[in-house]
Amino acid sequence: MSAIEMKDAPSALGFYAKAVLNGFSAKGGALPTLTVSQRDVRIDRAHLTEYNRVCGFAVRDTLPSTYLHVLTFDLQMRVMTDKAFPFALLGLVHISNDITQLRPVRADEVLRFTTTATNLQPHDKGVTFDLLSKAFVGDEHVWTGVSTYLRRQAVAKDSGSTKRPSTAEARALVKAKKVGSANAYWQVPADIGRRYGAISGDRNPIHLYAVTAKLLGFPQAIAHGMWTKAAALAAMESILPKAYTVSVQFKLPVLLPAKVAFSNELGATKTSFTVADARKGKPHLAGTITDLAPAKAQPKAAPAVKTAPKAAPKAAVKAEAKPEVKAAPKTAAKPKPPAKAAPAAKPAATTKPKPASKAAVKPAIKPKAKPKA
Repeated sequence: MSAIEMKDAPSALGFYAKAVLNGFSAKGGALPTLTVSQRDVRIDRAHLTEYNRVCGFAVRDTLPSTYLHVLTFDLQMRVMTDKAFPFALLGLVHISNDITQLRPVRADEVLRFTTTATNLQPHDKGVTFDLLSKAFVGDEHVWTGVSTYLRRQAVAKDSGSTKRPSTAEARALVKAKKVGSANAYWQVPADIGRRYGAISGDRNPIHLYAVTAKLLGFPQAIAHGMWTKAAALAAMESILPKAYTVSVQFKLPVLLPAKVAFSNELGATKTSFTVADARKGKPHLAGTITDLAPAKAQPKAAPAVKTAPKAAPKAAVKAEAKPEVKAAPKTAAKPKPPAKAAPAAKPAATTKPKPASKAAVKPAIKPKAKPKA
């Protein structure tokens, strides 16, 4: 496997120029065994603030999970514009995205990223592949992103190719049918593609202007799928777990400007959500958020073991109480005759062990009652 370490991010214009040139020689085939990495990535606070503003996140000291996807964009472009990459960049369709945040990542942490192409699979409209990206703080793996792309191409009827649903499609689209009326309606401005493109580096012409989008077959400019995903997460920011996986399936493009309806349905460990056309109800995006915390909390749920030490004192209490109860009758038998003989026997020391023995028994019984409570 070959490896490339990026020092500085090249310009987006250079990437797209290279993509056009490489597109003429791309003839399909196997994915390259190439990993692109970038070390010592420090967060630009101004850039983060602008990203939060464009996508709707609150300004805080932790990074939105979708922001880390933006930080891997240059690595993804480097993989897809490599000479060994088998497909032309222009014409690829981003059909799904899965992000796993293993823990919140702070803005003051220094990051390392890796990206590789993997998982080439047949599809009923061609083939799909994944761009697998990971983020590390030191040696700690903190984040994973998987973007699945479709390369449309002719498929023989007897080739056995079948559509490969993304991790979101099988669950989210079925769940989305159960989501009720919209929770909110968004007015998506005509320039959101240019604004998100400027902050993400993804300046694909289909997102910029109606004129450039028409050259590539779209009636209007379309919103970035990852902007739509980020906006949906921003709408649920207050309920996001600390560790979670968010999977989405991109459906119909959002033609700009647009009015869309956002809906979600909360569950104990899973939340489903959709972004759809406000008028026709056709889906633009459907996804799920799965809380990873319950799985991690299971080993900690062993407080039941704490009852074992409590059981030991019970046995000890019984063991201590038995000798005291047995001893009491023996000492009590001797003072019985003097007690009947005269009232003077009342102050005698021989009668005191009786209350003492009872008092000794009572504390031993009381601890026994506490565990029952």
